[in-house]
Amino acid sequence: MIQDQQIFLQPHRRWNPLTREWVLVSPHRARRPWLGQVEKKAAPVRASYDPSCYLCPGNERAAGHRNPAYDATFVFDNDFAALLPENEGAEWNRDDLLMAKGERGICRVVCFSPDHGLSVPSLPPDAMERVVDVWTDEYNTLGAFDWVQSVQIFENRGEMMGASNPHPHCQIWANASVPVELSKELAAQAAYRGSRGRCLLCDVLALELDARERIVEENEAFVALVPFWAVWPFETLVVARRHFGAIPDMSASERRQLAGLMQALARRYDSLFDVAFPYSMGFHQRPTDGQSHPSFHFHAHYYPPLLRSAEVRKFMVGYEMLANPQRDITPESAAERLRSLQV
Repeated sequence: MIQDQQIFLQPHRRWNPLTREWVLVSPHRARRPWLGQVEKKAAPVRASYDPSCYLCPGNERAAGHRNPAYDATFVFDNDFAALLPENEGAEWNRDDLLMAKGERGICRVVCFSPDHGLSVPSLPPDAMERVVDVWTDEYNTLGAFDWVQSVQIFENRGEMMGASNPHPHCQIWANASVPVELSKELAAQAAYRGSRGRCLLCDVLALELDARERIVEENEAFVALVPFWAVWPFETLVVARRHFGAIPDMSASERRQLAGLMQALARRYDSLFDVAFPYSMGFHQRPTDGQSHPSFHFHAHYYPPLLRSAEVRKFMVGYEMLANPQRDITPESAAERLRSLQV
């Protein structure tokens, strides 16, 4: 058992093979006294329709567009997109030190449901399955543009994660380049396959299933676990059991299994501190650059900031900003807390 090994009781570094970076773990700091708030808060109850919500059916959005009276999912181009499809070609360079390049892209919003009061854990199962189907369609549609090299699907949940509207929704950004975090994982998985002839995440998952210390939730197709190298207090990694690279590669059964596991994991998060648990979640899948990327293994990251209660959160400050990611509670203890919840 990992807890019986002395190194893991003292400050140590853990290797993240997906990004090829180290994480500092300081488990002794979790024993220091805490004088802040630790009470729990009840998750807010919201009405199914909010006349002031710019994502509810029939309402006007900030840019003047009016939503249709949708009754399931609803997808639209973001009115204040961070990327623009017509933006391309411009470059600026000063001695290869100060450089800038125009970035082209498409940003879309996916409303999960017309019901303003729902969220991922409370959606009816068939509604969550429709969301996964929409993600599949959008990955195919956006990835088909000859200039789109990456399709990033992500959900920011909660105000502290930058979600200004509680209506159940996520975003999809399609880039003309491969983003930094995906590039690091792409290179790491390709290098691992090149040196060992196997899939990096397949091997990680085999080790995790054997140890069973960091497993949080699982079904026939997917496993949610606190990664050995986790930085955020209750960070989780959702890994497909079968090796495939992107969401369209899933069977109908696997799409249902993904929807079910995401809802089960979200319910565990909400039960942890009795709040609508904030997080940033995103899928990492193979780029849409026309290459096959056989080494890439489909997975999702959950990055939640809450540490000890709804009032106590983790920030990247000081040493973490200037030197190295660091955490206090071990991934094993975080997994145990999530796994032991009655949901």
